[in-house]
Amino acid sequence: MTRTRLTPLLIACFAAVFLIWGSTYLAIRFAIETMPPLAMAGLRFLVAGALLFPLAYLTGDRAHDRLTAVHWRSSLVIGSLLLCASNGVITLAEQHVASGLVALLVATVPLWMAVFGHFARVQRVSRVGAAGLLAGLVGVALMLRPGSAGAVSPLWIAFTLVSPLSWALGSMYARTAPMPRRPLLATSMEMLCGGAVLCVAAGLLGEWGQFHPAAISGVSVAGFAYLVVAGSLVGYSAYTYLNGRVSPQAASSYAYVNPLVAVLLGWAFVGETVSPTTLLAGGLIVVAVVVLLAGDRRPSLRRARGGCPAGTEAEVA
Repeated sequence: MTRTRLTPLLIACFAAVFLIWGSTYLAIRFAIETMPPLAMAGLRFLVAGALLFPLAYLTGDRAHDRLTAVHWRSSLVIGSLLLCASNGVITLAEQHVASGLVALLVATVPLWMAVFGHFARVQRVSRVGAAGLLAGLVGVALMLRPGSAGAVSPLWIAFTLVSPLSWALGSMYARTAPMPRRPLLATSMEMLCGGAVLCVAAGLLGEWGQFHPAAISGVSVAGFAYLVVAGSLVGYSAYTYLNGRVSPQAASSYAYVNPLVAVLLGWAFVGETVSPTTLLAGGLIVVAVVVLLAGDRRPSLRRARGGCPAGTEAEVA
C-alpha cells in the first residue's frame, strides 16, 4: 500500500474535522438558547446547501454526471436519516444533555456501523473488532444506568442514541444509493433535502410559532453562523477531500477526537461537568472506536467481490 504524504492541505483538513466538528456540539448549544432546535437545524442545512449547491453543480463533469429524479429521491432518504433523524435528535437532546456527553454517545456510530455491516454481510468483524464492539457496548450500558450521567434522565440518554443509530443506517444506505459522482454536489443535495425535512418537522411540533427573530441573541446568531460556515461548508468539504485521499481508518479518525474536543470545550466555556462513571463509559467508547477503526482492517465482503469500498463512518453534529 502506498503511503500518503502529509501535505499542508491534508494537515489543514485533518485539523478542520478534528477541531471544527468537535466544536459544533457547543455551537449547537449556543444556537438553541434562543432559537427553536429543529427550526434552527433546518435553516442551518438549507442555508448551507443553498450556498454549496450552485458551486458544486456548476463545477466538475456535468456532461457525464447529470442530475436525475432518482438522485433527488436518494438525497431525500439520506438527508432524512443523517440530518433530520440524526442531527435533529442531537439538537433536541442538547436541551437536556450536556454537549460533551452527547458527543461521547455520538462517537458510537462506528460501532453500530460495524454491527449493521456484519449482519448485512457487508463488513467482516474480526476478533479484535469484536473486542472493541464489546468494550463500546459496555460503555453505552454504563451511560444508561440511572445516575451515571448526573441529573440527566436515562430516557434522554436513550433518546440521544437514536442519533448514531440513524446515522449508521443512513450511511449504510448511502453506500449503494444512486447519487451524483461529484461528492460536494451529493452533499449539497442531502443538506437541502434534510434541511427541508427538518423544517417540516419543526412545523409539526409548532416551532415556527415560537420563532421570533427579534428575540434571537447575538450568541445564538454566532453559533448558527458557525454551524453553517465552519461546521457544514468547511467541515464537510474538508472531510470530502480527506475521504478521497487517505485510508478509511485515517479519514474516520475524528470519531475518537471529536468527543474529547467537545468535552473540553463544554467544560471550559459553559461549565459542563462529567461524572466519574461518564468518564469511564466515555473512555471505553473512545477506546472501542480506536480499536475498531485502527485494528479491524479486514476487507468487506462487497469489496472482496469487487463492489463498493469498505470503510467506517462517524457522525458529525
